Amino acid sequence: MRISFLGLGIMGAPMARHLAKAGHDVTVCNRTMAKAAAWVAAHGGQAAATPAAAAVDAEVVIACVGADADLRAVTLGRDGAFAAMAPGSLFIDHTTVSAAIARELADAGAARELLVLDAPVSGGQAGAENGMLTIMCGGSATAFAESQPVMEAYARRIGHMGPAGSGQLTKMVNQLCIAGVLQGLAEGLALGEAAGLDLAQVVDVISKGAAQSWQMENRAVTMARGEFDFGFAVDWMRKDLGLALDEARRLGVTLPLGALVDQFYGDVQAMGGGRQDTSSLIRRLAHR
Repeated sequence: MRISFLGLGIMGAPMARHLAKAGHDVTVCNRTMAKAAAWVAAHGGQAAATPAAAAVDAEVVIACVGADADLRAVTLGRDGAFAAMAPGSLFIDHTTVSAAIARELADAGAARELLVLDAPVSGGQAGAENGMLTIMCGGSATAFAESQPVMEAYARRIGHMGPAGSGQLTKMVNQLCIAGVLQGLAEGLALGEAAGLDLAQVVDVISKGAAQSWQMENRAVTMARGEFDFGFAVDWMRKDLGLALDEARRLGVTLPLGALVDQFYGDVQAMGGGRQDTSSLIRRLAHR
């Protein structure tokens, strides 16, 4: 298929690479043209100077950018993709954004006879690199059915969660669960270290019981070592938690743990850890 990919960050670049490897004709567009040119040099395809230029003749346009404002700019802004997309073509958004903009784009797409899917991902940079992402989707059944064969190039699990915005709402649930687990893991490791336990042995034992989690399996060892220069950045987690807390206020739901961990991540940012992995929560407790 003729696919255009907007945004070549740590998630977007490998996702686009999987599409090219699967045999699709991929055009890429990035705010920094040098990054788009480098991607083409490595993986083939074409680079476009604007989202609109990338969208011309594309059967599918995919975005993975930063936040609501970035997404609105590459879709509805000047030189945005929507105005250049042909009726019946498909737009997939992998950005983690608000449910409100997901619904806004679904409505704007419907007015142009486009199929629009909000499809945030989970699995981090490793999941993107290895083609093992989990994708939670919101949109019509038709948009989901059309999108699924495309997303299978870089996904392990794809779920249709409901109408427009449902994918983003599911991602909010996902991020709240991760934040709570990481805080519990950080506190447990901090206690074990203070007590003089062998943390590697502790993790080996408890990871075989009810305390087991993806975070424990993949982050406990590096947390104990004070290694955080990889993975999903604290800055992005705070953005995601902010979306969840805003939605909770709109719905009248109280999220005390989510709000508390969000403040703790603010402490990590103040310690200079904004670009460190979310597991750096332990720095507040273990003086790392």
